[in-house]
Amino acid sequence: MGVRKLEKLKTVDELEPLFKDRMRLLVGGFGISGTPLTVLHALPGFKAGDYEVVSNNLGDYGKGLHKVFEAGKIAKAIGSFFTINKEAVTAWSKGELAIDLLPQGTLAEAIRCGGAGIGGFYTPTVVGTKLAEGKEVREIDGVRYLFEKAIKGDLALIKAAKADKAGNLIYHTTARNFNPVMATAAATVIAEVDEIVEIGELRPEEIITPHIYVDYVVKSKYVKKGDDYVEVN
Repeated sequence: MGVRKLEKLKTVDELEPLFKDRMRLLVGGFGISGTPLTVLHALPGFKAGDYEVVSNNLGDYGKGLHKVFEAGKIAKAIGSFFTINKEAVTAWSKGELAIDLLPQGTLAEAIRCGGAGIGGFYTPTVVGTKLAEGKEVREIDGVRYLFEKAIKGDLALIKAAKADKAGNLIYHTTARNFNPVMATAAATVIAEVDEIVEIGELRPEEIITPHIYVDYVVKSKYVKKGDDYVEVN
C-alpha cells in the first residue's frame, strides 16, 4: 500500500464545505497553546453554526474559540475550564449556552476511548458531587465509580508543529496537549501546522500522529511572540 496523499488546500476558506450545522467539533489546545487559530478564526465567516464544541476551554479573549463564541456559532460546550471566558459563563447562566463540565483527566480519557473504539469507562472522580447527577454509579471492590461515555466528533481541529506531505504530525512540547487523542476520535481531521516538510524528513520515532488519521493540512498564519501569538502574512 502506498503513502496516502493529502488533499491540497490553497486557503483556509476551502475548508468551509466540511462544516455543517450542529456538528460536534473536537478542538485542541490548552489556553491558546496548541490551538488551531487560523482555522478557528475562519469559522465566524462560515455559514454553518450551532456547533457542539469539545475543548478544554473556550479560547482567550479575542483569540481561538472565543471568536467563534462571540459570533454566536456555539450552542454547547463540553470541557473543563470555561471560567476564563466570563461571557460564556454569563451566557450559560441565561440559558443561552449549554455546558457539560468534565474534569480534565476525564475529558482526555473520554476522547481517548472514543478514538480507541471503547464505549466508556468507570472513574471515581466526581462521585458524590453535582457533576455525577444522572450518571451511572457502580461499586467495584468497595470503591464507587462513575461511568463516563466515550467522546467522538464529526470534525477534529488540531494544531501541530510540523507535518510532512503525507500528513504525519509532530508536536512542540506542551502544545501537544489534547491534539493527538482528538486526531483519533473524529470522522474528519484538519491539522493546522507551523511547517510542512517533505516525506522522509520526519524521523519515524518522533511522529506522534500517523498520517492515516489526518485528512487535511493547513499552514498556520500565526507565530509565537513571547507569550502571545501574532498573525503574519
